Amino acid sequence: MDMNIAGKRVLVTGGSKGIGLACAEAFAAEGCDLVLSSRDAATLAAAADAVRAKHQVRIETLAADLSQDEERERLHAAFPDIDILVNNAGAIPAGRLADIPIARWKQAWDLKVMGYVHLCQLYLPVMEARGAGAIVNIIGMAGRAPRAGYICGGAGNAALIAFTSALGAAAQTSGVKVVGINPAATKTDRMVTQARTNAKLKFGDEERWAETLTGLPFGRPIEASEIADLAVFLASPRGHYVNGTVVDVDGGGMFRA
Repeated sequence: MDMNIAGKRVLVTGGSKGIGLACAEAFAAEGCDLVLSSRDAATLAAAADAVRAKHQVRIETLAADLSQDEERERLHAAFPDIDILVNNAGAIPAGRLADIPIARWKQAWDLKVMGYVHLCQLYLPVMEARGAGAIVNIIGMAGRAPRAGYICGGAGNAALIAFTSALGAAAQTSGVKVVGINPAATKTDRMVTQARTNAKLKFGDEERWAETLTGLPFGRPIEASEIADLAVFLASPRGHYVNGTVVDVDGGGMFRA
């Protein structure tokens, strides 16, 4: 199915690995030009080279710490005009309230929560002036089904769900859509890190992390490419009327007894 987005310019934050890299590959496969940003310049360059090897599209990169206001502004100054923004950069730690120092809590929210909000502030006005554009926020199922063992992430994700819905409701009057995706356990390096923390909380032994991933819907975690394919659809004219919505992708796990 042609998504009708060939030639669009897509900015993906956290684009060097995991869901972000999968999104880069999926949009490139549709003929989109890319801007990729993440902290590590070497990892970012390797990711861009890998996508270029498969797809004949323009790929630009900018290494930046998007937990910092000035770094987000630097990214926007370098690439002020994009058609699609995929907010994906985030690394909120697992743990209970007593496990996460307030400085770490703030650091995590500065990247994912305030990072998403700020980048929307920076890029939405240009899209609204043009009368076209799309923002896709990669959030997380913890915002729908919060747990004490991931309290920092659950609270941050819940805030972003509300933010996405409210922004989408307002932005559509200018022809811009804002949507979100809530992935559950997705097969990435971050999934393993999270599982190790959960195993330490549950069993007192992080090496038993695989035991925390049993009983998943369909007997497996989500593939990052599945989230990326959904992001492409939601950002495209094919998914035009899906707006202000945050799509839960958890295989129905939230409703299992």
